[in-house]
Amino acid sequence: MTPTIPDSPVTGELGVTGPLVNGTWLDKTSLGAVDHVNPSTARVNGSVLLCGPQEVDDAVAAARAAHPEWRAMSPDKRRRILQRVEELMLARVPELGTLTTLELGAPITMASALAHLCAGWFGYYAGWADKIEGATIPPSPVMVPGLDYTVPEPYGVVGAILTWNGPIMSVGMKIAPALAAGNCVVVKSPDLAPFTVARFAEIALEAGLPPGVLHILPGGPEAGEHLVRHPDVDMISFTGGIPTAKKILDSARHTLKPVLLELGGKTASVVFPDADVDAAVAGTVRSCFNLSGQGCNLTTRLLVHHDAYGRAVEAAAAAASALTVGDPFAPATTLGPVVGAAARDRILKVVEQAAADSRLVAGGHAVDASVLAPPVRDGFFVEPTVLADVDPGSDVARHEVFGPVLSILPFGTEEEAVDLADSTPYGLGAVLYTRDVSRVQRIVPRLQAGTVHVNGASGQPPGAPFGGYKHSGHGREGGTEGLFEFLQTKNVFIRA
Repeated sequence: MTPTIPDSPVTGELGVTGPLVNGTWLDKTSLGAVDHVNPSTARVNGSVLLCGPQEVDDAVAAARAAHPEWRAMSPDKRRRILQRVEELMLARVPELGTLTTLELGAPITMASALAHLCAGWFGYYAGWADKIEGATIPPSPVMVPGLDYTVPEPYGVVGAILTWNGPIMSVGMKIAPALAAGNCVVVKSPDLAPFTVARFAEIALEAGLPPGVLHILPGGPEAGEHLVRHPDVDMISFTGGIPTAKKILDSARHTLKPVLLELGGKTASVVFPDADVDAAVAGTVRSCFNLSGQGCNLTTRLLVHHDAYGRAVEAAAAAASALTVGDPFAPATTLGPVVGAAARDRILKVVEQAAADSRLVAGGHAVDASVLAPPVRDGFFVEPTVLADVDPGSDVARHEVFGPVLSILPFGTEEEAVDLADSTPYGLGAVLYTRDVSRVQRIVPRLQAGTVHVNGASGQPPGAPFGGYKHSGHGREGGTEGLFEFLQTKNVFIRA
């Protein structure tokens, strides 16, 4: 059952969505239905049929049965199917954006941009589908005469566990390369945000993807754990938090399957006084408050040299206070709600505790309902919040808030800047603002981050690898590295 596209923004009903198993949308599941709440209005706007072990077993069995034919399909035919997925997605960006906004509360401009990004990954990996090549190994003097070469091969059945904060991005970064490599995919979609993923699956079938190659299972931890433990699932790709990742690794040990992990982050913007400080602050604020701060690679820490610190704090507070909070379908809105009441209350508690040891210069509260027009007046909105003079060892400086909160810290030397940037358990990203090329060359090798941007972010092109160091996970998504995560190499020797 795929979601409906409502006529009325914000208050529209999404209908019922459920699992896709072997090309068929199921109208009932072993765990039954739960309500979906629109975070912009706090009202029920749809229903989700949750999957359990039974649906996982059925989907994995169908994927295993479909894999030989999908793997044997000529690569150019797989390429054309994935290209058609890209074409259909681009034509339906308004639909996909609307669904993302209704299920997540993301501003419609951002939601539409995420759909565009997803389509781009399908186009990129479509181009790789018929270009996956091995290598010929040169003979050694002591080698038995013959031909030695390698063959990249798909794993078989891949389990993909998607995050709720913009799952359409995970669709592009996980499903596109897995399919291009010749794998079948069983997706555990998030129960908080399953509707956009369901519409994508409908598009994939329309594009010609054979039944059995892709399965969509909305569900919670029970479905995810069963998928990871399943002996017929050959690999897991997961995006989410560290506690869940540890459980996944523990479950995966029973079958020794490989696991790709894209986890959290605490990205720092490091600003030196020779940089364009106003541009650096503006870029940091834009990134930090994207998706209401609910993103792993958002710049949630602003590290500023003493010589520019006061100016940067004032600029950040002004920029955050100027953001437009409210109806995510309004074109001027830059900040929508957080995902739910529990998230709102948790974020406000973090801010309250952090404000006792730092300086609150903007926000810090739930948005006053009187400034929000119906029907979003009852939504889960948090003010864009800026904390200055933050203790580097504090919880708010070291760990993810996953909400609209920016922490500002001063530094004096390059050494101190690097130490501060690397002082968290995470290592997903970093942004360096300076006009000094020599400084860039000194600092970039020392930053423990999977991605480093200098004087501005890239926007995540599909050919760029994405992933983290330390507790931010291992493996890469995007680019050729993201393709070969879903392939294993076979060595072949033919004696002369």
